[in-house]
Amino acid sequence: MEKIQLMNVQRQHETYAEEYEEAVLSVLRSGKYIGGEEVEAFEREFAAYHGAKHGISCGNGTDAIVLALRALEIGAGDEVITVPFTFFATAESVAAVGATPVFVDVDEDYCINADLIEEKITPKTKAILPVHFYGNCADMDKIKAIARKHSLAVICDCAQAAGTKYKGSRKGILGDISCFSFFPTKNLGCDGDGGMVLTDDEALAKACRSYKVHGSGADGFVTFKDRLAKQNTALPENVPMGTSKYYNYLIGYNTRLDAVQAALLRKKLTHLDEFVAGRRKNAALYNEALKGAGYILHPQREYSENSYYLYVLGHDNAAEIMEKLHAKGVPCGTYYPVPLHLQGAFWHLGYTEGSIPNSEKFSKTTFAIPVFPELTDEERDYIIAALLEAAGK
Repeated sequence: MEKIQLMNVQRQHETYAEEYEEAVLSVLRSGKYIGGEEVEAFEREFAAYHGAKHGISCGNGTDAIVLALRALEIGAGDEVITVPFTFFATAESVAAVGATPVFVDVDEDYCINADLIEEKITPKTKAILPVHFYGNCADMDKIKAIARKHSLAVICDCAQAAGTKYKGSRKGILGDISCFSFFPTKNLGCDGDGGMVLTDDEALAKACRSYKVHGSGADGFVTFKDRLAKQNTALPENVPMGTSKYYNYLIGYNTRLDAVQAALLRKKLTHLDEFVAGRRKNAALYNEALKGAGYILHPQREYSENSYYLYVLGHDNAAEIMEKLHAKGVPCGTYYPVPLHLQGAFWHLGYTEGSIPNSEKFSKTTFAIPVFPELTDEERDYIIAALLEAAGK
């Protein structure tokens, strides 16, 4: 048996090599490497897959969140409610636009505890940013109800949730604006970096399209005029009007999905349901085999059809268990060992150890094991045996 990997992206490529490589070669032969038909087609197809009206591709998942925040005009002096048990990029994006992340603890399913949100809302709060974590979906009905009550936007961090369903619908995981990552290890991953913003709101889509290319083009002009109208300011006479990349109305970014990655992702998207089914199968087999072994099994809510970006176990002696697994050649890892409210970058916000208990507990007591769909039966059985032995079963 070859060495087991926590995430093995090579195997998927081996399975679909001819299909993937032909897609890439077709772009290389075309000479159209930035934008073009492949990018536009993938935006449409991925939006349709999740039931959204508009898809705006970009360079990575972090940029997707930044674009969403900028499109909602969130910036200095504003607050965004999110979780500290997530990858740094979630809160980093909030800080990057000048706003302040306000941290709310997660529930036992690792997603934001919706019952704790309202107590954190202040006059400065502009949005709620839930994270669909490890492929599990947050309680969107509660979150959206709170947002409507307080006139807040909902920005969903879906970086780990491509293919996840909420109450039977992929659209159910979406907020007013939602952000995806196509990092190579994700459920839908490219061979580099890539991201996407999904929304049903045409104005937000136009703003994102402009911000991603230096605040230029017709969408930038439309957004610029809208902002002037909100300020009761007339359009200045000396502002040039045009639709090309040389007419800039906003201070934006240069964040684009390459055509090569778009072509590859289009092919992978046709197999995404298969990939998710494989992850769910492996997770179900783990759940059955590890019952009663002393592990806290990966949680599952009745409203969430988990896509299992990661399969995570909990154990009071997680460090000891992982040491035993590594000795047996079973890869495992902690996601994420330092919750964001205790990161040095956010010390100035005044959080202290013990202030957000679940996030701090999970950072010490949970670990991920391989769940990728190409995992063999032999490998999975070996992992299960090692887990049972490590727990003394």
